[in-house]
Amino acid sequence: MQEPHDGTPFEIQVERVEPETCLAFRWHPYEESPEGDFDDRPTTLVTFTLAPADGGTLLTIVESGLDKIPLARRADAFTSNEGGWEHESKNIAKYLERHAR
Repeated sequence: MQEPHDGTPFEIQVERVEPETCLAFRWHPYEESPEGDFDDRPTTLVTFTLAPADGGTLLTIVESGLDKIPLARRADAFTSNEGGWEHESKNIAKYLERHAR
């Protein structure tokens, strides 16, 4: 699923880092074209949090701010990112299974 994007750069702005607990960044979801000035385009905030859970750790991924994305792109951004985060969650699970201590 991600192979077409392999090697494609994208910009993020790190908002918060709390080691072993939280990582949050801003990005431009579902950009149709990497051209242009992104500084004036709205971003969403993606937050990864880790919390203790029975038998392990719970990873929660939340992307907020889609309401700020222009209406013409909002539905595509939501649909693309929703499926994308599900896919990335599976990649994280596979990685952890291979590297479990």
